Amino acid sequence: MRVLIVEDDEAMARGLIAALRSSGLAVDHEADGAEAARVARSEPYALVVLDLGLPGLSGFEVLRVLRRGGVTVPVMILTARDAIEDRVRGLDLGADDYLLKPFDLAEFEARVRALIRRGQNRPDPVLSCGALVVDRSSGTATLGGELLVLRPREMAVLTALLTRAGKVIPKERLVGEIFGFDEPVAPNALELYVARLRKKLEPDGPRIRTIRGLGYLLEPA
Repeated sequence: MRVLIVEDDEAMARGLIAALRSSGLAVDHEADGAEAARVARSEPYALVVLDLGLPGLSGFEVLRVLRRGGVTVPVMILTARDAIEDRVRGLDLGADDYLLKPFDLAEFEARVRALIRRGQNRPDPVLSCGALVVDRSSGTATLGGELLVLRPREMAVLTALLTRAGKVIPKERLVGEIFGFDEPVAPNALELYVARLRKKLEPDGPRIRTIRGLGYLLEPA
């Protein structure tokens, strides 16, 4: 899942990026409103987290551009403005959620998860394939009822495969969902996570098959 953070406060942006990446999400960051509007229209984001006070275009203007352009990605507004008029304006322009600064990071992360699920039209956070069950709301995975110990990136790869179980996912698409644009990615990083997952899913879990020249496929054991 790829999230766009639009925030010109660098300290705030770093904190949000670190929190979401630690949860296994790929995160991109823009500080300029006009650039954010361009990027959000060209990339398949699962969520846009949008500050209102931005250079270039204001958050309201970015939101207006996206909605008028037919971009339906969920948008969460983050702002220190607590006037009811601002909240009403943001929601009327098409925002899906509104969170006032300062806020609790745990609440922010929970709202992010909820908005991503809503945007995917998957109200049920539980995914399964054979004996494997992943609960995206709690970030846990079990195999045959036993808890799997997964690192955030492993969970992200597994969830991406599980949401398209039985279908081949191109390697480039997986890399794009797991890593942000500005993250250094080793050439074999994805292969490493897949290899770790295969070991943890053996012998009774779903199989991750490599379809040479195409990508990866998750199928029941």
